[in-house]
Amino acid sequence: MVSELIFVGLGLSGADGMSVKAMNALKECDLIYAEFYTSHLIGTGVEDLEKAIGKRITVLHRMQVEEGSDIIENARTKRVGFVTAGDTMSATTHVDLMIQAKEAGIPTRLFNGISIFSAAPTALGLQPYKFGRAVTLPFIENGYQPQSPYDNILENKERGLHTLILLDIHADELRYMTGKEAIEWLLLAEEKWGKGLIKDDTLLCVLSKIGSDEQKLTAGYPKQLLEMDLGEPLFTLILPGNLHFMEAYSLVYFAGAPESIIEDE
Repeated sequence: MVSELIFVGLGLSGADGMSVKAMNALKECDLIYAEFYTSHLIGTGVEDLEKAIGKRITVLHRMQVEEGSDIIENARTKRVGFVTAGDTMSATTHVDLMIQAKEAGIPTRLFNGISIFSAAPTALGLQPYKFGRAVTLPFIENGYQPQSPYDNILENKERGLHTLILLDIHADELRYMTGKEAIEWLLLAEEKWGKGLIKDDTLLCVLSKIGSDEQKLTAGYPKQLLEMDLGEPLFTLILPGNLHFMEAYSLVYFAGAPESIIEDE
């Protein structure tokens, strides 16, 4: 009897974004489950993954992962794969699943994938160790806009740190916050709380479909960005802190940032 739970991060796009080791491990699985709410795989459907692996994949909703028992129960007697976009252990829901497996005496293996947490900084030439706490912007619903994302970005900025800004996903409608909606979120927050985070010359970086062949990198000032073509979902934003001169050059060369940021360094 084989008992094992294999966690695989698929990377950011394409069925070929996972490692060769991960692909080979999945081909040995009896069952494969997938969850794509926490992170979405760009430009790839479940059918593409099934064709590449040669196995049927059962897609679960987030609640089925958080509250269901199928994965653990099946892994007691079978080799089960659990796949997600990005790097699986970046989400606490998946860490909890691994803890459950450990407590049940089920052997586990982890195959890491490329994550937005590493891909976004390096695509722009920003130094990963200069990032503060990551922040998520939620959709404004029923007029409610929480202040905590604004304050957390401001705290990073005051410390000279960059902020990776993740954008909300509306699960019911499968709607993704756009880059322009995120900029408007920040501008509205500045109007409300006025602590000086967003000014006319605040540099913002917008990343579209990062890690895919269609990725687009754009850097500029808020109101200018609202008039530009920023690409298509999925989007991620970065609000830079203090820039090293090489970071400034990278933003100009890679993302079209104003050349004046080089002179400022």
